[in-house]
Amino acid sequence: MGSAETGAILTGALFLALKLAGPLLAASLAVGLVISLVQAVTQINEATLSFVPKLIALAATLLFLGPFMLAELDGYARLLFARIVALGAS
Repeated sequence: MGSAETGAILTGALFLALKLAGPLLAASLAVGLVISLVQAVTQINEATLSFVPKLIALAATLLFLGPFMLAELDGYARLLFARIVALGAS
């Protein structure tokens, strides 16, 4: 296994982490922005107000994108295991 293959594996891992965490972070960011806008308009300064809507948004995001995330993670794990087997065979 050369440095180019290792770099490709690490790049794939970072891209996978971005694909898995990105939707969750985006949903949390969007809900937090909306809640902070509502707090600014209504002048309600409660720090714990955004917790429950963020939790609901994260749960909904996981519910809808969970199968995609699991398939992506499964595909990458299979790729890694195949490369480990190929490395052991050589």
